[in-house]
Amino acid sequence: MDSKQSLIYAAMLTGVSLTACHRESAQKPLNIVHIMTDDHSFQTISAYGHPLSKLAPTPNIDRLATQGVIFRRAFVENSLSTPSRACLMTGLYSHQNGQRQLGKGIDTSKVFVSELLHEHGYQTAVVGKWHMQCEPKGFDYYSVLDGQGNYYNPKFKTKDSKGEYIREEGYATRLITDHAIEFLEKRNPDKPFSLFVHHKAPHRNWMPEGKYLDLYEDVEFPYPETFNDDYKTRCSAAGSQEMTIEHEMNLIVDLKVAELVENLDFAHWNDRIAEWQKEGLTQQQIRQRLSDNLTPEQQTALQWQRELSQLTPEQLATWNKGYSEKNKQFVARNLKGEELVKWKYQRYLRDYLRCIKTIDDEVGRLLDYLEKEGLTENTVIVYTSDQGFYMGEHGWFDKRFMYEESFRTPLIIRYPGHVQRGIESNTLVQNIDYAPTYLDVAGIRKPESMSGVSLLPLLNGTTPEGWREYLYYHYYDYPAVHQVRRHDGVRDNRYKLIHFYGEGYGKDKGNNIDCNELYDLQNDPHELNNLYGRKEFAEISERLQDRLDKFRTDLKIDEY
Repeated sequence: MDSKQSLIYAAMLTGVSLTACHRESAQKPLNIVHIMTDDHSFQTISAYGHPLSKLAPTPNIDRLATQGVIFRRAFVENSLSTPSRACLMTGLYSHQNGQRQLGKGIDTSKVFVSELLHEHGYQTAVVGKWHMQCEPKGFDYYSVLDGQGNYYNPKFKTKDSKGEYIREEGYATRLITDHAIEFLEKRNPDKPFSLFVHHKAPHRNWMPEGKYLDLYEDVEFPYPETFNDDYKTRCSAAGSQEMTIEHEMNLIVDLKVAELVENLDFAHWNDRIAEWQKEGLTQQQIRQRLSDNLTPEQQTALQWQRELSQLTPEQLATWNKGYSEKNKQFVARNLKGEELVKWKYQRYLRDYLRCIKTIDDEVGRLLDYLEKEGLTENTVIVYTSDQGFYMGEHGWFDKRFMYEESFRTPLIIRYPGHVQRGIESNTLVQNIDYAPTYLDVAGIRKPESMSGVSLLPLLNGTTPEGWREYLYYHYYDYPAVHQVRRHDGVRDNRYKLIHFYGEGYGKDKGNNIDCNELYDLQNDPHELNNLYGRKEFAEISERLQDRLDKFRTDLKIDEY
């Protein structure tokens, strides 16, 4: 009998859970490090084995996978940045915590997991992207970005900055790790800690670190099978979105080809903007004045120039060296049609994966620090993203849909002690489960109000009896950027039912939608063949609809 089997057998004999054995074997309470990136796809973590990641490996994130548990069926409840962060902090679905969309929404009367950990003796910290329109609650230390934050020389707010965001020179991914280590160095070593490290990268517009501007330049990344998807069998939502690489990915800001716009007097327009700001004009009024005087391309170029103006002269010189000559060659080629789309895809992938390279470096730096300080054997380390992301599948970038690439998120948990290393889990888990998991790690009873459940019983690689068989998903943020229609749905281990609903706005005006999609994920993993309405799948459709209706009733969903 191997060591893992012995532990499980002993736990069964004594009536003690496997996780309780871990806690009892620890000499003091376990620490918690939650590393969360923004828009990091599971396809680009080499431990998941996707063809993309084989060309751009992530050895430090893989270190965690080989030392812990990699979840292959981890999902979000609402594939959008701020709602995902609210789910993490509250253990609640979006409609329960109030954060259904971007912007305002979080119900600050809801208890945050950080508050409960703090109340039970944990030193608590969050660094990096916060992105909820409330002050960080329950944290002894925080250093958070101003909104989304800039890649270069971002502004941070701390407990000591009196509400001001202060500019720091450097690259965001590295600075965030600096602040994480700063907290670790200043903490009380006699108390347990929970540290949330929330990276900005690899969020759009994918600005790599200077030293990696030529990385992968000679690599031709493979095109996904669904790159030229025609959305033939789907509801109209798949075709009416605005997130295609072909049409919505911007050459100037997203792909950094400012050379497309010539003879624009940037200094003049920057001075005009400064004057309008002194006059008290709102951002909307300033945008309108720019629209009255500049073409859309010129406005975009001005926006990009203002972003580059945040760089120091040394950073800008490095940036120009990395892009200028390549961009001139691209402009000279005057690509059109399919050739242009493929060029855009390759530039997108290279910049995105260059951002991932620095993330992997910084995950390694943090892991090395924890090892050097003797903390790894008493610290639970989690790596995840706020949701998945499209790497060209269906011709898309971004997220939002309940299709697998954005619904599914990477999740790796390294739990010290007796957990066997290198385990894979195919159990259905969701981001509402993080808060209950961290409470379980700390030995704190989960509030009955929390909808999620602890993941600790899964860390031996088995699925406990009575574990959930279905997941519920709900996306609300429409009309909004990318114009993805509202929808909810349910997924089990093989099938998925999605319901798109609601009145159409903007270009969708008059296109009210009430449409269902059903997928067999075993035979159709790319979700190309909508089976809803076919007689041979009527029983499956009915079962999933019953379960969806039950979620709506039990969770008191007020729109669908």
